[in-house]
Amino acid sequence: MRTAFTELVGVEHPLVQTGMGWVAGPRLVSGAADAGALGILASATMTLDQLRSAVREVKSRIPDGTPFGVNLRADAGDAAERAQLIIDEGVRVASFALAPSKELIGRLKDAGVVVIPSIGARRHAEKVAAWGADAVIVQGGEGGGHTGDVATTVLLPQVVDAVDIPVIAAGGFSDGRGLVAALSYGAAGIAMGTRFLLTSDSTVPDAVKAEYLKATVKDVTVTTAVDGLPHRMLRTELVDSLERAGRTRALVRAVRHAAGFRKLSGLSWSQMVRDGLAMKHGKDLSWSQVLLAANTPMLLKASMVEGRTDLGVMASGQVAGVIDDLPSCAELVSRVMAEAQQVLESLEALTSRTSRTSPTSLEAPHSLRTLPPPG
Repeated sequence: MRTAFTELVGVEHPLVQTGMGWVAGPRLVSGAADAGALGILASATMTLDQLRSAVREVKSRIPDGTPFGVNLRADAGDAAERAQLIIDEGVRVASFALAPSKELIGRLKDAGVVVIPSIGARRHAEKVAAWGADAVIVQGGEGGGHTGDVATTVLLPQVVDAVDIPVIAAGGFSDGRGLVAALSYGAAGIAMGTRFLLTSDSTVPDAVKAEYLKATVKDVTVTTAVDGLPHRMLRTELVDSLERAGRTRALVRAVRHAAGFRKLSGLSWSQMVRDGLAMKHGKDLSWSQVLLAANTPMLLKASMVEGRTDLGVMASGQVAGVIDDLPSCAELVSRVMAEAQQVLESLEALTSRTSRTSPTSLEAPHSLRTLPPPG
């Protein structure tokens, strides 16, 4: 299946494995890329040296020239250095969770890197398209992690109508039916996070995967208790306790987590302060919300790396409630594309039957012609 997205990036299938922190490491990314999808490496929780090693490990696992991407934080203090690493290592795609600057987009494009920001509103898509972004990932409210409140089925057609670059749909997708639905809205592909998290290639501990598999749609919630922003995740006792915690307890926890994140990421305190200022700029965030942002990577690490479902949060799309197995990336991609083909064939057959039974003349059907004229 060839779309504007597959032509742009050079992948076989119009599928994207999203850059999930602590989840989208070399094994998952290489599994997705080798299956013909676009695998995206999550870099926000890595130091520069760790990112370089991860990129090289992905390359060692896949055939030469196979496209993959790296997800960057556009507001990070070392975003420019990370972008240069992508250029130096010959990574095909740079994706962003927040809109990168016009200058950063230009720098990457000049080096031949495809730039694909993720956005959650039509105006954001228009902005990055005007700045030169090659494509956008549009995440509706069903998506996991930080999310908005507009459903994919409403947001996606708005963005498709607003920009002239390929649009990849995210939020609520897990199978071939979803791919065909997104294509019918005008998208050039779909991006999946939770569905790729729940594969055998994912390094997420088995105990954590089990929590996802037993979740129903109603077990996935949106909370602001983790970092002050709407965050979609599995509802657990920890989430309940965070929502009950007072402001002072929450801030004390955030300070402790900020110190831990500084050590993991290799950022200095001054860089973290600059990142906080960038996060606050243009947004209606209190300083307590900015500080609480340190909760997110550390609470995710507790679950996604350490397997502590009692101490960590589990970001999740609503689609977790309909997933019940752990295929390999190769099995998942093959299944999605086979399902999509079946749906397309069914639609073609339906169209053929409709054309055979529809009136061929321009006259109204007989049942309407026999009605008396109005009035």
